[in-house]
Amino acid sequence: MDTNLRKRIRAGDHGAFGDLFDAYARSVYNHAYRLTGEWSTAEDVVSLTFLDAWRLRERIDEEGGSLRPWLLGIATNVTRNTRRAARRHAAAVARLPRDETVRDFADEVAGRLDDAAQLDVVRTTLAKLRRAEREVLALCVWSGLGYEAAAEALGVPVGTVRSRLSRARTKLAKHRELSQTFGQMRGDRTTAVGPLREGNR
Repeated sequence: MDTNLRKRIRAGDHGAFGDLFDAYARSVYNHAYRLTGEWSTAEDVVSLTFLDAWRLRERIDEEGGSLRPWLLGIATNVTRNTRRAARRHAAAVARLPRDETVRDFADEVAGRLDDAAQLDVVRTTLAKLRRAEREVLALCVWSGLGYEAAAEALGVPVGTVRSRLSRARTKLAKHRELSQTFGQMRGDRTTAVGPLREGNR
């Protein structure tokens, strides 16, 4: 089935591409949100990912399994580009004359989250990681890809995926220990990020 879908997409079959979108749009969205922490940005990443996927469809191998790793790889690249563009935009805005106060929408967006406090803990923890480590963590732990699939998505060797994930886990464990110690010193019940599971390999 996957091989037939690959061939149809390569041939420019709009129906097959629609099936691809229906099957994996949610997965791409979740991956983008985990990397960015922003609902609206994640939605933009989904649109740009499938636009790129359509543009790059002839590069798909005719033989193979699920196209999910390929799509998540595109989404990872799109996220990088989107964040770079956002940084450039923010820098440009910062250089503009400040004639009036610009409304801050951060609190409004945070209000849409079910558990803003928990999200803050996760963001603080993930900020300790390098971008490459966050990407591997998002693919292997949250999206449930195996080492080989994550390597395919990122275009790197399997060994690189393993080492990045190992470094990420070490840093997260260290941060968790520090958070727990700090919470005990304050006598509160601060909840640290729980252990991350890789899932089946």
